[in-house]
Amino acid sequence: MIRAITKEDIPECVNVIRTSFLTVAEEFNITPENSPYFTAFATDEAKVLSWMDEQHRPMYGYFEGGKMAGYYNLALPSKGECELGSLCVLPEYRHSGIGEALLNDAQARAKELGCTVMKLSIVEENKVLRKWYEDHGFIHTCTKKFDFFSFTAGYLEKEL
Repeated sequence: MIRAITKEDIPECVNVIRTSFLTVAEEFNITPENSPYFTAFATDEAKVLSWMDEQHRPMYGYFEGGKMAGYYNLALPSKGECELGSLCVLPEYRHSGIGEALLNDAQARAKELGCTVMKLSIVEENKVLRKWYEDHGFIHTCTKKFDFFSFTAGYLEKEL
C-alpha cells in the first residue's frame, strides 16, 4: 500500500532512505569522506522535515505489513516541472515490483499536480539503474561532475 508520509513516519523514512542508498554507496565506493552530501550520509530527520514543512514536497511510502519498504518525494521547483527525489526500496524488498509501483504512483501524482515533465538524478556509474529508468521511458539528458561527489551525477527526464 502506498500512502502519504506523516511527521510520525519521518524516522522510518530516514532509515529506509539511508539503508537503501547505502547499498549504492558500497557498490560504487562512495564514502562519507569522498562524498559527504550523498543521500546515504546526508539524509537525517531535520532534512526530511524541511522537505515536508519548508519545501512542501509531497512524500509517499510503500508499506507492507505495517513496515515501510520504499519511499519517494516530489520536489516542485517550477510550474509544470517536478523532480523525483530519493526513490528507494529496502534491499530485502527489491525485485518485487515495489520500485515500479512507486515510480508509477509518482508519475500519476505529478500529473495530478500539473507537472508535464519529471526529472531525476542518479549515480551515473549505476548502469543498471540508468537502464531501469530508461526502460520506463526516461531519457538521459546530461552528466555533471561535482567536487563534493566521488561519482558523476547523471540526469534523466520524462514527459508526463
